[in-house]
Formats: sequence, C-alpha cells, structure tokens
Amino acid sequence: MTHVTFIHGIANKPSSAETLRVWKAALAKAAVPIDLGAEGISSEMVYWADVLYEAPLPDGSYEAAGEDILVEAGEGAGERVGTPDADNATEAAWIAALEQRLGLEAGEAGEMRIAEAPAEGTLSAELERIPLPGPVKDKLLKIFLRDVHHYLFNATHSPRPGVTYKVQDEIRTRFVAALQRGAAKGGRHVVISHSMGTVIAYDCLKRVAGCPRVDAFMTIASPLGIDEVQDRLRPEWTRDDGFPSATVAGDWLNYFDKLDPVPRLDPYLANDFRRASKMVVEDASQSNSGLWRHSITKYLAGKPVSAAISRLLGITV
Repeated sequence: MTHVTFIHGIANKPSSAETLRVWKAALAKAAVPIDLGAEGISSEMVYWADVLYEAPLPDGSYEAAGEDILVEAGEGAGERVGTPDADNATEAAWIAALEQRLGLEAGEAGEMRIAEAPAEGTLSAELERIPLPGPVKDKLLKIFLRDVHHYLFNATHSPRPGVTYKVQDEIRTRFVAALQRGAAKGGRHVVISHSMGTVIAYDCLKRVAGCPRVDAFMTIASPLGIDEVQDRLRPEWTRDDGFPSATVAGDWLNYFDKLDPVPRLDPYLANDFRRASKMVVEDASQSNSGLWRHSITKYLAGKPVSAAISRLLGITV
C-alpha cells in the first residue's frame, strides 16, 4: 500500500487528527484533486506542536479565521514567546545571528521585537510588505526563532505542568517511528513536509542512524536555505554532499512561493544539498493567493504542488 507521511511546520496547530484532516481536505479540493482514501493511500501526520505548546488550537479554527496565520500567531494563540536562553557562548552567538537574520532587536526591557527599520534581506523586511497586524508579525518572528532554536539545540522545554521534553529527542523519536510504521505498509512511501517540518524531516533522514528509507521527499516553504540552520546540521551536512542519499531513494522536490517570507531568505536548495557535488534537488515555485503565502493549505491546493504530489504517489492524472 502506498503511504504518505506528513509533518507540519512552525507555530501551534489544532489536534493531530484535525491537522491531518485539514491537509487531506486541501489535497482533495486541489487543482489536481487527490483523495487519498479513494486512491487506497494511507497517511499519517507527524504531530509535534504539543512538544512546544500547552494546548492545541480549536478544531475548525483555520476555516473560521480565513487565514491560518491569524490563528497560529495571533495574540491569543498560546503562551508568551520570549527569546531563547543560551547555555554557552556558541549558542548565544547563534541566537544573535539568527535574530539579526530575522530582523529582530532588543527593546527597552530586553524583549526582542521587530526592528523599526529592518534591513533588506531579513524576514522582518519581508513581513513589512504584508498588511497584517503588527502583533501577529512580531509573534510570528518570535515563534520562528523559538521553534527552530529549541529543535536544533535540543532544548529542554515544559509546555504544560508535569510534562518536560528534550525537544529534538522527542520529535526525532516521533518522526522515525512514523517512518517505521509507513515502511511496514510495504509499498511506496513519500514524505511531505512544510516549513519547520522540512528541517525536522531532513535532520532525521540525514543525521539519525537507522532512519527508515523512503521513496521520495517533498519540502514546502522550507527554511533549510538559511545559513544558521545549515550550521546546526553539521557535520553530517555539507554543501557538496547534503542530499540524504542513504534514506531517500528517489526525488527530492522543493516548492516555494516567491512571496512567502519564510523560504524567501533563500528558497533554492539544490545548490546547498548536492549529491556527490551535483545539484539534484528539484526547486520549483508556485504562486499562492492572498496575503499569507506560507499557508500549507494554499500550497497543497495549488496546481504545481498537487500535480507533483500525484506524481510522487504514482497517481495517474
């Protein structure tokens, strides 16, 4: 049986079952419709929002808001997100470098905020072009910094009383276990990842011993092109041998919207994730609608992405 493993991106999410439903519904209504159930294709969502957030967003909240960013990074979306703590000088320097890359600066009380005049080429500058509420943009940047940091540095985090995780350890365990369940299906197996989920999926496929092999890998709206992210994937990652050849048997397709602020800092991955010095990742763009181009439902519904997924899953269009 063909199987697809999904993994979601930054910020809080509805429940695991609801998040999977939303993704499958977007595919079913896509420009190239894919009804996974009708095609006999099984699927699973690698859900990790609960590792960082106290409680899931309400089911149906995406549909109610119209733009998922208003829910995920709205002022009422979860607890206060502050600057990550550093355990050593190396970690502090990494946090400072990513803050600069994002266009954040310290306020009067030491709290990070969007710079008043963010430099070109920063995520803040890209967000300035999107007419969303300032608090939403501010919180999005802090969420991005916190989520990426906690995963890449394996931070200890307690999202709710009585529960503490080593973030990278816990999420790696969940992802690898999901791949093992997918492999047990015995058929074609494809990984489709979004946003921060692309970093998690790549990290496991490239850097975790014993990670199951998959047939194809898709990254959507990925921040893997950011230097600070790549620095934390060493020594297994190198620019000339970054492709996870041991675990990805076939294609790696990378999709981005040119107006999506998250991958816009460096959307092209082929030059940074080569196989034996050759560029083999297929980079391609898709134009989404509306203000918030980072939305996974918009990517899945678009013709380039849905057509590519059909191809990867072996569905005749």
